[in-house]
Amino acid sequence: MQTKAHWERVYASRSPAEVSWFQPHAERSVRLIREAGVPTEAAIIDVGGGASTLVDDLLAAGYGNVTVLDLSAHALAAARARLGARAREVRWIEANVLEAALPRHGYDVWHDRAVFHFLTDPADRHTYVRQVLHAVRPGGLVIVATFAPDGPERCSGLPVMRYDPQGLHAEFGAPFSLLRHEREAHHTPAGKVQQFIYCLCRKVNDA
Repeated sequence: MQTKAHWERVYASRSPAEVSWFQPHAERSVRLIREAGVPTEAAIIDVGGGASTLVDDLLAAGYGNVTVLDLSAHALAAARARLGARAREVRWIEANVLEAALPRHGYDVWHDRAVFHFLTDPADRHTYVRQVLHAVRPGGLVIVATFAPDGPERCSGLPVMRYDPQGLHAEFGAPFSLLRHEREAHHTPAGKVQQFIYCLCRKVNDA
């Protein structure tokens, strides 16, 4: 797992709207959550949410139990500043997802756009999946987006993993049922196109 210092440098040197993964609105993620029938009182955690606008869009859609976890204090501060008074409605966790003390079965939805593909060490991926198993209630949803097989090989100066839907689901294994998957052509602020896949799974048991 990359160091906290790396991501603090990234967000200290660039505004949230300048990083390659920036989205003005997290439209696909919100749509997947709404189409899955997630009630507005559901507990949702956005892992690696940092300065992402997903939290803004979830609050605007009426979701009132949102947690944002990120390694970078700079990223979280940018999101809180952007939300203003509404930041008080959100739980903020500054932590490495692999080490965070998350509540057992504390979340109905686990969302991750562009964290998992940075885990190039199999041991880190195993730890991540154990965290999901611990934190998501049985029957809860897991949305993970990574670079697709034709996506970039590096991001923010770091190597990444690339997945097709079956390969990504295989990392999580039998405790998770793959419900659907989608591709996304993400347009970066620099005008490049990056291919992502989104997988929506249901946690069926604690393994």
